[in-house]
Amino acid sequence: MTLPFYPDLAAPVPASYTVWMNIPQGSELFSAIVAAPFGAVGIRTEQDLVRELVYLPPHYQEKAPLDAVAEQAATQVARYLEDADFRFDLPRLEAGSAFQRRVWDAIDAIPRGSVRTYGQVAKLLESHPRAVGQACGANWFPLVIPCHRVTAAGGLGGFASHDDEHGFHLGVKRWLLRHEGALATDMPWQQQAIFP
Repeated sequence: MTLPFYPDLAAPVPASYTVWMNIPQGSELFSAIVAAPFGAVGIRTEQDLVRELVYLPPHYQEKAPLDAVAEQAATQVARYLEDADFRFDLPRLEAGSAFQRRVWDAIDAIPRGSVRTYGQVAKLLESHPRAVGQACGANWFPLVIPCHRVTAAGGLGGFASHDDEHGFHLGVKRWLLRHEGALATDMPWQQQAIFP
């Protein structure tokens, strides 16, 4: 006898449940996921605006865009991954404090293939390197606001609030710098730290 509140264990699993089980936990948070050479980029949208871009490890599979803004963002992310000179033009949710937005504007002005140190950006803004690093880590729109172009004075520094030298996020930072043409020979003071 099967009790009404216990499922029949011999019954086939519904297809929708099987598909859901094959999606990495967290995929439902994203309006689209774009495959990238380093893993993937998750796109979150809200009210016809891009809310956030997130670097995702390789086990995340592509996810078709759920809305027009996600489709626009996915197309632009894919174009950047093909051509480092591509410039983003996305409708974004207003995010960050006034100071963070000043840091992000300064970062956005760093040319492709170039890097600045946290100290250099801090001096430009009459601030402190640690505050600049924290604003970089709080960036809601990586790739669009290229915080990967900001490094420590003696090495790669952190990235996306992570600083494990051999971790996923610093691997993404290295890939992005190479993709944009930042050469170790142009930065001999960082040669070991950026390109091991």
